Order: sequence, then C-alpha cells, then structure tokens
Amino acid sequence: MDLELTEEQRLLQKTAREFALAEVLPVAAENDREHRYPEALVKKMAQLGFLGMAVDEEHGGAGTDTLAYVLVLEEIARACASTAVILSVQNSLVEDPIRKFGSEAQKKKLLPPLARGQIIGCFALSEPEAGSDAAAQKTTAALRGDEWILNGTKNFITNGPVAQLCVLFAMTDPGQGHKGISAFLVPMDAPGLECGPWDKKLGICASPSSQVFLSDCRLPREALLGQVGDGFKVAMTTLDGGRIGIAAQALGITRACLEDALAYAKDRKTFGKPIFEHQAIAFKLADMAADLDAARMLTWRAATLKDQGKRHSQESSMAKLLASDVANRAARECVQIFGGYGYLKDFPAERHFRDAKITEIYEGTSEIQRLVIAGNLLKD
Repeated sequence: MDLELTEEQRLLQKTAREFALAEVLPVAAENDREHRYPEALVKKMAQLGFLGMAVDEEHGGAGTDTLAYVLVLEEIARACASTAVILSVQNSLVEDPIRKFGSEAQKKKLLPPLARGQIIGCFALSEPEAGSDAAAQKTTAALRGDEWILNGTKNFITNGPVAQLCVLFAMTDPGQGHKGISAFLVPMDAPGLECGPWDKKLGICASPSSQVFLSDCRLPREALLGQVGDGFKVAMTTLDGGRIGIAAQALGITRACLEDALAYAKDRKTFGKPIFEHQAIAFKLADMAADLDAARMLTWRAATLKDQGKRHSQESSMAKLLASDVANRAARECVQIFGGYGYLKDFPAERHFRDAKITEIYEGTSEIQRLVIAGNLLKD
C-alpha cells in the first residue's frame, strides 16, 4: 500500500481543509444548536465538486478516487460531523448504487444533477422492525400493469426531509427472504410518499433525518434499480462503500477531539503549569494521536482496495469498527480534559461527544461489523 498521496489528492485535501476552517467550522455549533440544515454549505460543496466525487466526468462528476473522497470527508467532519454525513450519504449511499447498478438512462438522468447538488438524495433501508436485520423488510412493492405500488414505513432516513430522490428497498417477493428484496429510485414527491417530522436526535443535529411513509406510492416500471430480487445485493454492496465514509467521518470527529483538547491543554493551567505538562493529560492526548493514525490507516486501506476494484467487505468493516470506537474514546477523553467546561455547550467538547456515538450505530452497528469480520475469518 502506497501511503504517499498524489498531487491531486493533496490539492483536494487542502481545498477541503480551507473550506472547512473558513466556512464550516464557524457555523457548526450554531447549526447544531438550532438543528439547522446547512443549505448554503451544501451548495458550496457542490460547487467545489464534493457532491459527486466518484461520479465520472461524463456524468457531471469530479471522477476522483475513494481515497480522495476519504480525505475530503475527514476535513469536513473535523469541522462539522453533520455536514460530513450529508456529503457521505450523497456520494456513498445514493450515487454509488446508481453508478454500479443503474441503467444508462438512469445514470444520464440522475447523476449529473446529483453531482451538481441540484438533487439531494437519501437511502431508505432501515424500518421500524428491520435495522441490523436488513432482510426483515416489511415494505412491499407489487407490479400492477406498468406501475409499482409501494407500501410501508422507513426509519432514520438521513437527508429525507430535504431530499428529492430516494434509493429505497422493498419486498417484491416476501416468500424469498433476502432474495425477494428489490431496489427502487423513488422521487420524494411521488404520489403516496410522505416524510415524517425531523427526528429529534442526540447528535449530528444539523443533519436532518425522518421516517418515510409509503401508502400506495405509485412508480413507473423503470423506477427499478438493477434487477428484481437484487435489492439485498445492491444494499450490501452499497454499505461496504458507505462504511468507508462513516469511518472517515469518525476520523474527522477524532481529529476535532484531539486538536481541540490539545489547544485547551496548552492554555489551561493547574498547579502552576499548563495541564499538558501533567502526565495524566499528556498520555490521554498521546493515546488519541496513536488511535487516530491507526484508524486512518485502516480507512485508507479499505479505500485503496475499493479503488483497485477488489473485495473490501472485511476491510471496510474493520475500518468502521475501529474508527468509530476511537472516535468515542477520543470524545470521552476530550470532555475529561476540558473538565467542567467540557460539559458546557459554550465549548466544542460536548458536541463531539454527542456526534461520535452515531458512528457506532448507522450503516451497520459495531456488532454487525464484528459479525462481518468474524464471518470472513471463518472463510479463511
């Protein structure tokens, strides 16, 4: 594995860092506090090419590799985890399955406006009774003439309240289990589709999510993504890549914890010296730095394998598992280093603490990542 970044990757990283520091970070706390969707930032990310990083130039995207995407995501997440996950869903969960499984007509119609930010997408797999057990779908899709009729409820749909397009999964043959699931491209203004109110969440509060309700929602036959019965494959393949994005988000949160705690530890004094000079604090920061590098290497490895077209399920799960665990440890220690100030909303530590937790849950819980890893160990 080559750890030297290309000139293009370094330029994208630099561009993302400058944008994150100048425009994302100054409004991150307020957007979180007000539960405000960062519409202006999303538009600016589209102008920078960040909303269609892996989409080829033919379809209006930047045509960059996965590692470049990881670098950009880490920079955005370091400033604001909410803004980063909006970016991650657009690239990993919406554009990626269209690129891999969509017809040429679907690609030409949808990828250019997605890459330009004219369309915001969401991904609807989870349901009230189908989270980690993704095969337990209750939403149904029945073909009647030239129309699909969808009925059901989807849960925790990131970008749902602001999206115009949904990659949605439903049972087309309930008797076939996971082989009876199909994927659909659903306009969010389709007749019979309704979004619930914004979820009231612990963290990533500037990233809107909601339930999505389908009541005799009518779609044309060509709304099918891929083949009938391929939905589970579409979902699992998409999540393999999506987990790299969440790992990158966790890296950004970890870096925010480390950098903010380090700056505070250099400034705050107790017993006549900066608290960084107390070994108890210095060791916490040293562990955070080592953990961050280890998680980053796993994430870069998974991204590199994806770019090489190699199977990366285990590596993506390892990256997400470790990076999310590291983010939560770093967030806990960040609050501890800030002490009482870490418990106040006037300081960034409590936001990092709240934002970190979701990385262990969405796009496959840490327990699911361990199942994936263990399953691959049995194949060796």
